[in-house]
Amino acid sequence: MSHPLKFLAACALCAVALISGSIQAMPDGSNKWRLEFSGAAESAGEIVLEIAAPNETPIEVKAVIDGNDGENRVARKVKRAIDRQAGRIVDAELDDGEDVLVKRHMFRQFSIRLVSNSVKGVRIRFDRE
Repeated sequence: MSHPLKFLAACALCAVALISGSIQAMPDGSNKWRLEFSGAAESAGEIVLEIAAPNETPIEVKAVIDGNDGENRVARKVKRAIDRQAGRIVDAELDDGEDVLVKRHMFRQFSIRLVSNSVKGVRIRFDRE
């Protein structure tokens, strides 16, 4: 096999491995995340997060938010939801009232992302620590 064909074959194998999940890339991984909540809830709704660790099925975390919840109460509800639904792989704690620190529990790195936010007026900023 010529050199360019070997390269293409290797690329194809890597692509298949990534798709099949035998190799899991964590480009946005960290061992600790800070979720900064700002703004009061102008409507009731749900905040849905996804927490993923290498070689694990991602966990979807749902926090139900009431209308008129302030940023501190929103942060507390999200922290409680993380503890209940993803406490097996991460630890969560409140910081400064409106921030939630999410730390590794079982894995070296994990990713966390916002899936959806139907709560009007609440913004979330994700920072790696």
